[in-house]
Amino acid sequence: MKIIVVYDNKLYSVLPGLKSDWGFSALISIDDKHILFDTGANGNILIRNMTILGIDPLIVTDIFISHHHYDHVGGLSHFLNINNNVILHSPTSFRGVKNVNEIRYYDKPEKLYDNIFTSGELDNIEQSLAIETGNGLKVITGCSHPDMKDIFNSFSSFGKIRSIIGGFHDLSDFSIFSGLELISPMHCTKHGRKINELYPNQYRIGGVGKTFTL
Repeated sequence: MKIIVVYDNKLYSVLPGLKSDWGFSALISIDDKHILFDTGANGNILIRNMTILGIDPLIVTDIFISHHHYDHVGGLSHFLNINNNVILHSPTSFRGVKNVNEIRYYDKPEKLYDNIFTSGELDNIEQSLAIETGNGLKVITGCSHPDMKDIFNSFSSFGKIRSIIGGFHDLSDFSIFSGLELISPMHCTKHGRKINELYPNQYRIGGVGKTFTL
């Protein structure tokens, strides 16, 4: 599995032209699936960063929306104008998208595809994604507005969590990360520096252009 961060507040890559902006989006590629996780706040920035990173929007097979805040869905309509031949995986509270091939809504933990799972919408706002790659679950979060323990518990029937990437919001109970192999806080994470101090061997810097191969 490969994850490429295409939208984030911080710029990681030295590739010229990449732009950081408030929001989050990442392309997750596994087997024959190319899942765009959220779409950032601005469609022009999203597509420009994808182009610079060598990502053709037409390869995207699925879009996974964590929650309906503008910094996660702001680029959605722009993207669908380029490629709407996708399956949109949405929390139940996010409605109104029409220009898309198919929409599936989730209000509880479910399997999307073999080895790919959603937490379902938690606290009536947000869902997270988990992928099993043979050595535990890799979790991708948008903002983590729900309690992180609830996010972790939602995936408990699918396997053991080994890695987590994305926004961690104002998480302060850092013991939840004990035993993980990789932790990469991005976007709206309030205590990223503290996480780095507590888990220096597991911490990985994120940002636009960062690639994870797991």
